[in-house]
Amino acid sequence: MKRIIGASLALCLVFLTLTSCRFSRLKRDLSPEHKEFLSEVRYIISGKEKKVFLNLPDAEKANFVQEFWKKRDPDPETEINEFKDSYYKLIEEANHLFREGSTPGWLQDRGRIYILLGPPGERYIYPMGYQFYDNPSEVWTYGYFPIIFVDYSFAGDYELVPISAQYVATLLQAQMNIKPEVKMEGVIFDFDLDLEKTADNQIKVQIKIPYKNIWLVEKEEKLITTLLLNLEVFSDLKKKVWNFKEKYSISIDESEIMETLDKNYVIPVEINLSKGNYRMNILLENKTDGKKVKKTIEFNI
Repeated sequence: MKRIIGASLALCLVFLTLTSCRFSRLKRDLSPEHKEFLSEVRYIISGKEKKVFLNLPDAEKANFVQEFWKKRDPDPETEINEFKDSYYKLIEEANHLFREGSTPGWLQDRGRIYILLGPPGERYIYPMGYQFYDNPSEVWTYGYFPIIFVDYSFAGDYELVPISAQYVATLLQAQMNIKPEVKMEGVIFDFDLDLEKTADNQIKVQIKIPYKNIWLVEKEEKLITTLLLNLEVFSDLKKKVWNFKEKYSISIDESEIMETLDKNYVIPVEINLSKGNYRMNILLENKTDGKKVKKTIEFNI
């Protein structure tokens, strides 16, 4: 049993290493423009969004960036995206406020907290520490929560004190609770339909959904979702003569993402009908994000 467990752990480590290397390569191969975007949104982009962005063809990355900001716009009816403008203003302010240290202000711990939580209610600066010969430190307050930074190197590189990290997590969670959910919309959910008539009055239907148009969620090192297909066939007398409803589970290893992007998920269905004129309604739903697409076709046998 120990050997099996050891082998499983080894395989997991290999899988994680390969996955990490693959995403590192994808980051390295980004254009300067796309690298800059990914760097600038590091504090607000979700892990799922980041994976989608890295795996998209370059031609589709611009649409992703536009959609990324659009779904965070608190008032889409106006020409100004208040969230985006505020985010970049906070980056600019952080660079101005935290100029000491070895990294740009917005990339320091103080800059990160300033951008995520906004300006503190109070900011207390202790360049000589609380007591003589103590390390330089700062205390920020957000309501009743104190956030503490200490310059352990005396070089302007202030670090977030671990106990403060717990407060930050609490405040960030509180922020998320009062904000509307940011839902990953991805690209347009759609499918192609092939219909083939055979000599024995059988109809072969193929529903083809591009993998790149299917929103998946991560679970146990896999990307998964469930599609719900509903087919209804009506005669020329508007009478329902056939109905089909089925769920289809999709599961893809993260290492297979690139291989599937240019492929289709195909659902085959066979129908036996007598001669006549028919109308078929097709409803396809992705249970992960609730996206639905409906089409109607007419055919005869």
